[in-house]
Amino acid sequence: MKELLYLKKYLVKYRLQLLLGILITIISRIFSLFAPRLIGNSLTAVENFLKIPAADPSEIKHLLLINILIIVATALISGFFTFLMRQTIINVSRYIEFDLKNEVFWHYQKLTHRFYKNNSTGDLMNRISEDVGKVRMYVGPAIMYSINTIALFVIVIGYMVSIAPTLTLYTLAPLPVLSFTIYKLSRIINIRSTAVQEMLSKMSSFAQESFSGISVIKSYNLQTSMQSGFNGLVTESYDKNMQLVKVQSWFFPLMILLIGFSNLIVIYIGGNQYIQGEIEIGVLAEFIIYVNMLTWPVAVVGWVTSIVQQAEASQKRINAFLKEVPEIFDGAGVQDTIVGNIHFKDVSLYYPETEIEALKKINFQLAPGQTLGILGKIGSGKSTLLDLLARLYDPSSGSIELDGHDLKHFKLERLRSWIGYVPQNAFLFSETIADNIRFGNKDASEEEVIQAAKNAVVHENIVNFAEGYKTLLGERGITLSGGQIQRVAIARALIKNPKILLLDDCLSAVDTDTEELILRNLKGICADKTTLIVSHRISSIKHADLILVLENGEIIQQGKHRELALKAGYYKDLNEKQQSQRSK
Repeated sequence: MKELLYLKKYLVKYRLQLLLGILITIISRIFSLFAPRLIGNSLTAVENFLKIPAADPSEIKHLLLINILIIVATALISGFFTFLMRQTIINVSRYIEFDLKNEVFWHYQKLTHRFYKNNSTGDLMNRISEDVGKVRMYVGPAIMYSINTIALFVIVIGYMVSIAPTLTLYTLAPLPVLSFTIYKLSRIINIRSTAVQEMLSKMSSFAQESFSGISVIKSYNLQTSMQSGFNGLVTESYDKNMQLVKVQSWFFPLMILLIGFSNLIVIYIGGNQYIQGEIEIGVLAEFIIYVNMLTWPVAVVGWVTSIVQQAEASQKRINAFLKEVPEIFDGAGVQDTIVGNIHFKDVSLYYPETEIEALKKINFQLAPGQTLGILGKIGSGKSTLLDLLARLYDPSSGSIELDGHDLKHFKLERLRSWIGYVPQNAFLFSETIADNIRFGNKDASEEEVIQAAKNAVVHENIVNFAEGYKTLLGERGITLSGGQIQRVAIARALIKNPKILLLDDCLSAVDTDTEELILRNLKGICADKTTLIVSHRISSIKHADLILVLENGEIIQQGKHRELALKAGYYKDLNEKQQSQRSK
């Protein structure tokens, strides 16, 4: 259970509720023991009454009536405290589930792009849902039934030893066999539970990717092959689950078998002791009731063990992610405001997982309010340069300075609050259009949302929808066209009113007329903002104060549009080609 030790901090946090639950459990078990004792006393009293020839039956009737009333009362009290026990301990498990899910989600958000490139979305979702659910069963039902079983065993066995130690010893003889059986089966369950959870992650990843790419699947008529692939995963999952439940199915029969042996021992040994006058008939009846009272707790031991082993396997998977150390750390912090002076000094970035050097010795400087245009072929490092400025990655060598301070010295939250970023593949959430724009500024008014949409030249499109700005988007904004998605993402960045604006080829899906309108709006809006624009169109960056042309991570040309358009090289060739296409 070493992986489950991670939960110690939560158990300590809710220790008062757990201690109260333990106290309530003990009280509940104490009241549950009144019934066997009173039944035994009643039988003994009846036996003694029958031995007295002229005994008054009214006395024995009165005694039995009193015992019955006490049995009913104590059963009701025991049931009430059992209800309180569930309310106390199960509630704690829900609190821990809430805390753990939040911790995992918060940790996910701190991890860098490299982590998400190496792990599937389905697996991430499975660990925060299915795995945390398995862990909750441990801190809830498993702990509750364990406390209940321990309390019952201690109280019952303690009382059994006090009234008939020899009979108790024989009654408990099967317990060592039970312990050994649980130990062997639990080890197998742990291994098979891990395999089941890993298989579930694969299924979740496959399903998530299928649903996200449903348009591609349908357009290429891949439904049959995708169904075949999913059927293969389902079959493998079925086999692994059956391997697990086959082991789990041994628990209850073995528990009941061992309890049955204990009953036979009580009847045989206890019967002989009664015949020899060593115990009363009431004691024999009590022991039979006690053994059967222990039937469910003993059977639950197997179930609890199974829960613990599954929780151990799930917590191990959760811990593996929680132990992932974010590569990007907060700095000590600098001044509260910036003006937007950016300086790249010999910046290089190396991806160890692919052994690719994405950027090599990049140098440039931008003054506040200036615009940088970045041009280059696919894979030349354009988007990576923007990622570095937002500290999604840190450079392998060299440094990036903002207003004379190394980016690593800034608090991440504060740094990113000054940056408006429109990525190459804009992502919209399954919310309304207005809410998607407000992700840039949650406190923005309706007028500010509309103005941002107008600046991004998407307002006219939005008002033509039946629900307007209240239109609910599908996953990833699937109800919008590519150009509309890009423009909503631009509006989201503009409403933030950032000091630094990063635009990563975010006009590729709009027509040239719309592009011209957006650029005209941006020119006025970005007068006091440092702007970096990545594009494949020269028309998008020709107004920039500085243009960089990248190839294989290196700057091969730099300057302004006019000088680059006259200088032989990649920029001039591309400019002439695009001008020729526009003139046709």
